Order: sequence, then structure tokens, then C-alpha cells
Amino acid sequence: MTSRQTRSSGTEWIGVRDASTLLGVSAATLRRWGDSGEIRSFTTPGGHRRFSREALLALLPAERRERPTLATLGETPAQITRVYRRQLRNTAAGGDSIGSFAESERTPLRDLGRRLSAALLLSFDAATPAERERALAEADEAAAEQGRMAAMQGVPLRETVDLFLRFRLPFVRELATVACRRSLDTIETTGLLGQATEAFDRLLRTTMLAHETAVLADGDSSPRTGELR
Repeated sequence: MTSRQTRSSGTEWIGVRDASTLLGVSAATLRRWGDSGEIRSFTTPGGHRRFSREALLALLPAERRERPTLATLGETPAQITRVYRRQLRNTAAGGDSIGSFAESERTPLRDLGRRLSAALLLSFDAATPAERERALAEADEAAAEQGRMAAMQGVPLRETVDLFLRFRLPFVRELATVACRRSLDTIETTGLLGQATEAFDRLLRTTMLAHETAVLADGDSSPRTGELR
């Protein structure tokens, strides 16, 4: 009897050597799995073990065609917001203009932060370049509004950039945590973090430009204390 057979049912049966090569495990391990019923197998009248090729292939990890979406991995704007707030509680934020804002002034900034988070997550999960660009355009609008609001409240550009960076750091860390927790492979993780870096670089430029434009529109073109030039 050959080491490779097909019965009338259409099932392909292969011998121990071929099965061992296919799975990358020893013959002894295969026999143990067969004896315990973990792998479909039978023994020929001549005493040779045969394994179902289909059953063996089912044990191999499926090759993903694309990275799972962040939504399916459990990442949401609400989760990002919780991480961001936890980060701020653990970071000394006193002494800057943002820290002196009244609660009524902080609320719109928080709303824009949530809007920006949602748009970013959508851009990372976008199926096409056009969908990604639409999501990033939405994030751009939120970032620009943050820059304008900070300028109108007299927050220097340097502190506006600091605020943006305090938002970016926990966001990127959370993405890395999700990638590790959900066992994304190296290529998927690198691609995701690369997307995040590119997006945040773009949004930082948008925020700075909106801030500078708002300052100029207010009739004050001279550098402010702590302003980046």
C-alpha cells in the first residue's frame, strides 16, 4: 500500500512521513495524536498509519489576507479616551495654559479629541485609499479646530503642540498594546504603527497651521512667548 491514497469518499490519506513534513512535528507526536483521536487517522491491514490530509491542514494557522480591523480587535474611540484620561492623570499637567482652562472650555477640546480618535481609527481600518483619505480629512478638520480654539484662547503654539503630543503618545501606545495583545504579526504591527505615525505627523502640521492662521487673522503676527518658529 502506498503512503498516499484517496478513498471513495474523496478524502486524501497520507503516511506518517508526509504528515510529519506537512505539520513539522515528529512521527511519534503524530501517532500520539492519532491514538487520542485528535487527528483523523486509520491503520492499514499492513500496520501502516494513514492521516487525513484535510484534517492536518486544518491544524495549520490560516494565512490572513489582511490585518484584522481595529474594531474587531476591540479598539474603539471610547477605549482610546479612557487610555488618554488615565495617561493625563499619571502625568503632571500643571503650569500650562491648558491646565488653567475652565471646565466649560475643556469640554469642546475633549469632544474634538473624541472626534479625531474616531476618524483616525476609521482611517486605519479603511478598505481603500479613498476611504482612508475621507477619514483623515475628517481628522484634519478636528485637528484644525483644536488649533484655532487654542489660538483664540491665547494658548501659545508651543503649548498647543505639547497638548497634541500628550494626546498622540497614549494613542500610539494603545495601538501597540492591542497589536501585542491580539497577536498581530510583525508586518501587521509595523504597518499599523507606520500608518499612525504618518497620520499624526499630518495632523500636527494641520494643527500648527490652523493655530498660526488664527493668530494672524486676529491681527497679531508677532511671535508669542514660547511660540515655535
